[in-house]
Amino acid sequence: MHIEPGILSPAKIAFANATAVAVLCAYLPALVKRLPQLWRTALATVFFSLFMQAFHMPVGPSELHFVGAMPIYLAFGFLPTLFGFALGLLMQGLLFEPQDLVHLGVNLLSLAVPLIVLHHAWGRRLASVNVKTILKLDAAYYAGVTLMVGFWLAMGEVVTPFVDWLQFASSYLAIVVFEPVATVGVLWLIRRHGHTPLVASCFSGASLARGR
Repeated sequence: MHIEPGILSPAKIAFANATAVAVLCAYLPALVKRLPQLWRTALATVFFSLFMQAFHMPVGPSELHFVGAMPIYLAFGFLPTLFGFALGLLMQGLLFEPQDLVHLGVNLLSLAVPLIVLHHAWGRRLASVNVKTILKLDAAYYAGVTLMVGFWLAMGEVVTPFVDWLQFASSYLAIVVFEPVATVGVLWLIRRHGHTPLVASCFSGASLARGR
């Protein structure tokens, strides 16, 4: 979901960065109100960074990453995931890919906008999670990510052939197939050990509730 350097103009990058900062500032007060959310944000950052580095490859005009969005979202909750994405992308840029820092706001919005839409449309009403729910959430989220990448490419200074974006979008089918398996495994482990106070404090209520 990374946008390569040279596609967007400096003005559009600046606008994206300002928008990303505004989004984080809007949600920051709700994050800091509860101490457990700060701990979960740190965990979400670590897992997101590990997932991104575990698998990534160039595909068409962008990159295919194993984002791990649904395991992180369902395990830690909306706000820790949102800020975990931001901190994880920042860490990746500082430690591994300095050239990505230019598009930090662009890449964050590619992940954050679908997450915000998914959460407010469906996620915040989840009392428990089952396999069917996981499949729906994964499909909706990664459809949003690929559309966001298409949006940035459409705003680019150079024309990107539609077939190149289609190649990128189709590559995420592998993630949509594999990630639910990882999500089920993660939730199984959480629920298996969720009776202890320490584990319960690390994860969201939806991840601890048995699916129906």
